[in-house]
Amino acid sequence: MTAHILLINPNSSQATSDMMHAIALTALDGRLELETVTARRAPSMIVMPEQLTASAAEVVELGTAHGRDCAGIIVSAFGDPGLAELRRKVAIPVVGICEASMIEASEGGRRFGVATSTPDLIEAIGQRAHDLGLAHLYTGIRCTEGDPVALAADRALLTEALAGAVGDCITLDGAEAVIIGGGPLGQAAEALRLRFYKPVLGPIPSAVERIIGLIGEAARVPQAV
Repeated sequence: MTAHILLINPNSSQATSDMMHAIALTALDGRLELETVTARRAPSMIVMPEQLTASAAEVVELGTAHGRDCAGIIVSAFGDPGLAELRRKVAIPVVGICEASMIEASEGGRRFGVATSTPDLIEAIGQRAHDLGLAHLYTGIRCTEGDPVALAADRALLTEALAGAVGDCITLDGAEAVIIGGGPLGQAAEALRLRFYKPVLGPIPSAVERIIGLIGEAARVPQAV
């Protein structure tokens, strides 16, 4: 099989998977091929902490089942469900979109915030910054108002609502970079990347760059004989 990256969508929406696949494919720019798989037991959009926790088991199942022949795996939900366990079960690089974007956002000691549509995941997202040792650079989250599932169904409205949250991260919290916090928000992230004088990061391109780097590092490590 041709060397490729596996992208796992822990949400059960095929439309979301198609969108994520397109964004990741553009970011890959021909460097590797891409396979995307979609969870079936999760809701169409993970918006609650218990949903995030419950999705981890299927992420691990999908990663172990589909990841035998790939070069690396991306977990494309912003809470990185199942990431640690999947890493223990496979011998290839695995990254989460939250982890990857926070690492990129914090480069050079930058203070960074998150703009998202899922207020019930504030604690889980903040915990990821803590787990990564980046809590001292994390300026917090600004959330859109209203039902996140309904908002996600209106691309233009979602983009404008997130633009307001990004602005608050920068002007009120002092963020020097802002992450759009959610895999299903990928299109909005792309639309907002050049609208602000501070960097606005889409988590899927961040994950692509990180996995490419880790795959390259792994290839340079001498194999034991």
